[in-house]
Amino acid sequence: MMPVLSSTGLVLHNLGLAAGFGGSLFGKVALNPAVKVIGSKAERGQVVNAAWNGFNIVNAASVGLAAITWLVGRSRLTGREIDRTTRGLVIAKDVLLGATVALGAANIFGGAYLAKQAPEGAVPSETGLTPTAGTPEKAAKTMRALDAGGIANIAAMAGVIGITAILNMRAGTSSRWSLVARFLP
Repeated sequence: MMPVLSSTGLVLHNLGLAAGFGGSLFGKVALNPAVKVIGSKAERGQVVNAAWNGFNIVNAASVGLAAITWLVGRSRLTGREIDRTTRGLVIAKDVLLGATVALGAANIFGGAYLAKQAPEGAVPSETGLTPTAGTPEKAAKTMRALDAGGIANIAAMAGVIGITAILNMRAGTSSRWSLVARFLP
């Protein structure tokens, strides 16, 4: 019999990671470059800021859900239940998920700060987070920081997703884990 609460937690964890990663990747590779078709550089910034600041609610909830479900599971399990390698993977996931949460929060606050640099978030941009020659320096620095933070956040989330898959495969092939899993809620 499959543990219902643990399975539900794993599904919610994976959905949170998928929404956070997918939305961030879409924004970086599709939305940000696409605003180039807008003639006004100020309107480009307005659209990008409105889109990202709208997605931030979904992103925060998604990544928050992934973090909470991981922390609940981690409060009971360490990875030692399987083997030493798995324990190392669990710690690596702790680090990457912590980085994902921290970078996500920094990007949310940074995006709100950037949007306040111009009325209605109309900070001039070439594309997404690429400043124009006329972008005020404070806004341009914020854009560059958000761009770098966004790339780092996508990489951290990809790492979390990869490690999650490896942990799930290791658990599925572990006789030790099969014994432990019988006692999960």
